Amino acid sequence: MAIELKLRNASIFSLLFFLSFILGSSSTATQHDLRITYAERRVENKGTSPSSEVIFAFPPAQIDHIALLKAAVPVGKKKRKTYKSLDVSPKLPDGPNETKYFSATLLSPLKAGETVTLEVLYILTQSLEPFPIEISQSESQLVYYRDSAIILSPYHIDQQTTFIRTASTRVESFTHVEPTNRAGLEVKYGPYADQPPHSFSPIIVHFENNNPFVVVEELVREVEISHWGSIQVREQYTLAHAGARLKGAFSRVDYQSKPSVSGVASFKQLLATLPPRVNSVYYRDEIGNISTSRLRLNLKKSELEIEPRYPLFGGWRATFVIGYRLPLEDFLYESNDGKQRYLNFTFGCPMAETVVNKLTIKVALPEGSKNSTVSAPFTVEQHLETTYSYLDVLGRTVVVLEKKNVVPEHNSPFQTFMSSAVFSSNFDFAILSWSSFS
Repeated sequence: MAIELKLRNASIFSLLFFLSFILGSSSTATQHDLRITYAERRVENKGTSPSSEVIFAFPPAQIDHIALLKAAVPVGKKKRKTYKSLDVSPKLPDGPNETKYFSATLLSPLKAGETVTLEVLYILTQSLEPFPIEISQSESQLVYYRDSAIILSPYHIDQQTTFIRTASTRVESFTHVEPTNRAGLEVKYGPYADQPPHSFSPIIVHFENNNPFVVVEELVREVEISHWGSIQVREQYTLAHAGARLKGAFSRVDYQSKPSVSGVASFKQLLATLPPRVNSVYYRDEIGNISTSRLRLNLKKSELEIEPRYPLFGGWRATFVIGYRLPLEDFLYESNDGKQRYLNFTFGCPMAETVVNKLTIKVALPEGSKNSTVSAPFTVEQHLETTYSYLDVLGRTVVVLEKKNVVPEHNSPFQTFMSSAVFSSNFDFAILSWSSFS
């Protein structure tokens, strides 16, 4: 089994596991019938009866930080490699020491003596702890990363290795679990042989990391479908720097005159990836319009580069609104049977490399829409509301989707279905209503 963990940014970990299982011989197939023959893990700052499932174990300290967990079977090699996804779900009861289990259902039962290779991706958010928790404007940021040198697993592991790749060569300290070696950016734990199930060896790595700790505490996205051939989008952000808090006063003179050493752990720019053909873009806060933004357009995407009114240091917050308009024809489709139309829009946050603590998406459907349904590639909380817009009489149905702990991997399309007939009838009604007011 090989496991690769990649550090995506200061507050997001992506962990990719390559698992090789062999099923031993016993009267019944249980979690103890499987044995991991080899395991390698990387952390980087970028029975006789068949077994039908594989169990993954997580310590209680990581459970609340798991934003995404996927498992797949790789098919082919190198450039021709493809993946067949597996269903992953929580599994009860819990293990010893409050260990939490997840189960991946195999495509076909694993027979005695057979092996299978799985790739398991899980993402941990906000898993780096600033220490010290306060720093001055001229100091670099140091963080703790906590894990186990030995992979927590309900299976016996014949051999394993853990690699932790730090953000810089400045490593203040790290836990030694022999054999342990460090070279450049990498700390190597292992190899360790013949580890019994549920082995655990806590480690702490203390290193420098000045990457932006960008956390969107709350994002509310309002998507309004217009009969006039457009989609109005309004996104309201409450954003914070979740790194070490600023100690002392802020000096703008030092910040501007010594950019390489003053405020190295702060950030002052954000990049939002918007759909192509975006227009009527605005960026403002409570004071009014913010002029420090640049919009780049091309055929595949639009990039909006923004600067808050002030640079953000640890513990600082900023609130602002981004709005834009999109052509309806790029996102509205008709179902194969012609009875429904659906809006195909992207879930998630358009800001690059950010964690969203709470994301709310409100899709306002045309007036008269009934029996609205949503199809999303992951679990989301949803309910319906009613709102009134210009010329509305009965009010519009609003589909509300909510999800916590959102990461860039959640930027996947979701579909909102509605009656196909509502578009033609309501469009005519809107024209008549407009004429009566003229």
